[in-house]
Amino acid sequence: MKKLLVLLLTVLVALTISACGAGNDETKKDSSAQKASSEVENNENSDTEPNEEGTDKVTVYPLTVKDATGLELTFEKAPERIVSTSPSETEILFALGLDDKIYGVSDFDDYPKEALTKSKVGGVSKPNEEAIIAADPDLVIGGISMKDDIVEKFRGLGLTLYKTEPKKLDDILNNILQIGIITNTQEKAEELVAQMKKDIDAVTEAAATLKDEEKKKVYIEFSPGWTVGKGEFMDELITLAGGINIASDMEGWNAINEEKVIQDNPDVILYTAEVVDDKSGKPLAELITSRNGWEKISAIQDGNLTGIEGNIMSRPGPRITDALTQMAEAIYPELFKK
Repeated sequence: MKKLLVLLLTVLVALTISACGAGNDETKKDSSAQKASSEVENNENSDTEPNEEGTDKVTVYPLTVKDATGLELTFEKAPERIVSTSPSETEILFALGLDDKIYGVSDFDDYPKEALTKSKVGGVSKPNEEAIIAADPDLVIGGISMKDDIVEKFRGLGLTLYKTEPKKLDDILNNILQIGIITNTQEKAEELVAQMKKDIDAVTEAAATLKDEEKKKVYIEFSPGWTVGKGEFMDELITLAGGINIASDMEGWNAINEEKVIQDNPDVILYTAEVVDDKSGKPLAELITSRNGWEKISAIQDGNLTGIEGNIMSRPGPRITDALTQMAEAIYPELFKK
């Protein structure tokens, strides 16, 4: 679990730095991400065609796509040797049936179990360039934690690097579709996204039956002392499930204000399961319930605390709708019956 905590904190630091650089830089990033998402639709229409049997879609090469940095990348053929520096994107690649084309993954990649057999290429924010070069990839995928200077460094080494930066659920779905187009696995990508959309619809349709006065206040602590506000997919998951995130008055990832949490008095508390606080040595659930004054919080008094596996909740990949379903069941067990 120490690796999980390190990964969560790594992601947190990267996102917090990004959030602190609001303004023109952030606007440019959001614009680039939106362009990358819209590029999916364009590619689906103009760069695909039926195969000889007229059933499955195939990618037409050369293919030009735009990633979250706004850079256009051209592929002459489907990548044969792929390195993923992000657990989320690794899960996408495996879900698309690309196991035999994955030649490197990050040190934190542990799902599916086959990812454990792949060569390791270092951390998610600063991968090992020697290990990546040794893998001789024709595609490197960088995730949400990879900083811009690292992206440029790898591109300067002649590597074809496709960067993702999902902020919303739609970004995650679009990433899956886009990677499917790049790797000529569109049929599987579309099937996966269709199933994920069914999961989303099942939750949102049930949540739509809630009256405003029935909606519960939710506090989420994904790493000891840290929560998330609006503008990130964890906040969106709470909203889609019909909850009200008490941190939605803040942007991005934030250190918690213990007094504010008491004042907001959440009805439900969600936290990352099995995480242990390095400072106190306490499991996160115990840390939360033992804070001074928090015994007054309705969620703690009523025992409405639920731990969710960190990898599912924090990775913007194929299992993110599993996290949505689990959140919905935790917030409204009477509405979302297992």
